[in-house]
Amino acid sequence: MPRYIAHLDMDAFYASVELLRYPELRGRPVVIGGGRRHPPEVLADGTRRFAVLRDYAGRGVVTTATYEARALGVHSGMGLMKAAALAPQAVLLPTDFDAYRHYSRLFKAAVAEVAPVIEDRGIDEIYIDLTDVPGAQEAVGHDPMGGVRAVALAIKNNVKRATGLSCSIGVTPNKLLSKLCSDLDKPDGLTLLRPGELATRIWPLPAKRINGIGPKANEKLRGLGIHTIGELAAADPAWLVQHFGPRYGTWLHEAAHGRDDRPVVTHSEPVSMSRETTFERDLHARHDRELLGSIFTRLCEQVAADLARKGYVGKTIGVKLRFDDFKTVTRDHTLAHPTADAQAIRQAAGQCLKRVDLTRRLRLLGVRVGSLCKAGEALPKAPTRGTQPLPPRAQEPAPAYTLPLFGEPGGD
Repeated sequence: MPRYIAHLDMDAFYASVELLRYPELRGRPVVIGGGRRHPPEVLADGTRRFAVLRDYAGRGVVTTATYEARALGVHSGMGLMKAAALAPQAVLLPTDFDAYRHYSRLFKAAVAEVAPVIEDRGIDEIYIDLTDVPGAQEAVGHDPMGGVRAVALAIKNNVKRATGLSCSIGVTPNKLLSKLCSDLDKPDGLTLLRPGELATRIWPLPAKRINGIGPKANEKLRGLGIHTIGELAAADPAWLVQHFGPRYGTWLHEAAHGRDDRPVVTHSEPVSMSRETTFERDLHARHDRELLGSIFTRLCEQVAADLARKGYVGKTIGVKLRFDDFKTVTRDHTLAHPTADAQAIRQAAGQCLKRVDLTRRLRLLGVRVGSLCKAGEALPKAPTRGTQPLPPRAQEPAPAYTLPLFGEPGGD
């Protein structure tokens, strides 16, 4: 029985959610980014005035953009000032992650109504195992893949009905090829890879399109004369191992030939949860101590809220700092017991800051909680049968907020 794995990717997800809210912007270049500043202004006649990239000043980055903006060279991760040089008339909208998470839940629930075996890969993409979905293995007329095509179309229609948004789906025998194919006919695409089409559909693509070939590996491949997936597939496996090592070199050969036996994993435990923010201007630990202390506390509270909402606690508390020279440092501190308490996280993260040289200005600050486990699993285990019940563990009082380095006199 053929294996059918689908990769579903929402089309320009954040921007598309915003267009539901502001339909008058359809067909125009729109960029999402820069935090929550620059919201649209409602005028006296009920119309809205939108900010444009030309007027933006700051160091924010593009979160996403409509396809009209992408045609002008704007892409995710680009600095907004650079995007303004490429598309000065593009509309600039603030990010609204609460709305994006809401629509993410809606589209995933719509998919589950048709095909329940889903691997969540983030806010806007999932893998779906269609192999055992009723009708997927049936031929329709002269099309041996007509059944799975109908299932994929049903998924697309269900997502559209539930959210008003379009998505693109690739259907192949495995996750690696499906992720490649979901991007071939965007937006609102449906790509099915038939047996024997690897050489004609996949091998002409750039090698960097394979998920797992990053910028450094792609640059090395280009230096070795390999630009396409087909050229990578034709390379001698031993030669790839010589240049990339046994593990990665072997994987490159397998990936170029479309081989991937990874299952669709319906549930996985998170390793860590984190929150971070990039500042509009560089901040200094002494001169901006009060502001940094407030931001630092808010990040700790946001991480604590994320942990509580999902039912996790963690023992390893860490900080991430990026300085004005773009150097990034991290520090971790392990607690005796797991926690999801904002004050405890703030205290431990403050201890991490004491091990960082803060003489340079900061452009990014982040807080992370790792070594996660479910909240119930962190409780002391019950005694074995035949022993006296153990007294409950004394609860240490949560430490009061302190502002080491970011607010304590003399602390910086």
